[in-house]
Amino acid sequence: MQTPSLKEKLHRNGKAFGPMIFEFFTPGMPAIIAATGADFALFDMEHTGLGFETFKYLAAGCRGLGVAPLVRIPAAEYHFIARALDMGAQGVMVPMVESRSQAERIVASAHYPPRGRRGAAFGMAHDDYLPGAPVDKIRAAEERTLVITQIETEQGLRNVEEIAATPGVDVLWVGHFDLTNFLGIPGQFSHPKYIDAIQRVVAVARAHDKLAGFLAADTEWAKTYWDYGFRMLAYGLDHVIFQNALKAGMEMLKTLA
Repeated sequence: MQTPSLKEKLHRNGKAFGPMIFEFFTPGMPAIIAATGADFALFDMEHTGLGFETFKYLAAGCRGLGVAPLVRIPAAEYHFIARALDMGAQGVMVPMVESRSQAERIVASAHYPPRGRRGAAFGMAHDDYLPGAPVDKIRAAEERTLVITQIETEQGLRNVEEIAATPGVDVLWVGHFDLTNFLGIPGQFSHPKYIDAIQRVVAVARAHDKLAGFLAADTEWAKTYWDYGFRMLAYGLDHVIFQNALKAGMEMLKTLA
């Protein structure tokens, strides 16, 4: 039986959880993530050295594990969006989305005609190299592809209502560090201006039947933002989790002396 897509799980369950990977782009990472019960693995291309060739084998490693490969691309450009999907991504996260027209271009880049402008390449990684009727493959891609728009600038926040109203946008994801930077309150996550902003994003997402997403740095952040109404939560960052666990182990070892 075919594994349900992440988009199907989100529609059915109204929530999804997984790690965001910034550092450990290793062949075993998809299986490691699957063993935790995560719904997705979100790989970052914006702030890391991850390239498409490496992402392609990470996406392939997710096949059959029940973990949806997602990728944050560097910018809202067709050649990033369509290539990521061709290589097997079930969804793309696009940084710094600031208007409806930009959101419409993103959606068009992610979908085949008549809805969008994505170029056709069938019998490739995204459809498991299988034969079949193009119309069926287009339908499957339409049902699977997840478009995540990041709200992380003052202009994006100002236009969040029209971005959320764009057909084909599935998730509004708060980029919290950038948002505080653009609001003139860098790193001040308890500032009233920031709290008002994230509450507005959640309210707009609900009003348009979309999900709100967030990257939680630890369990306290996860609980806090769940309470705010975020239902697609990434947990991480991978290198920080490893560093904290290693630090605790090193401190324990030192007590043995």
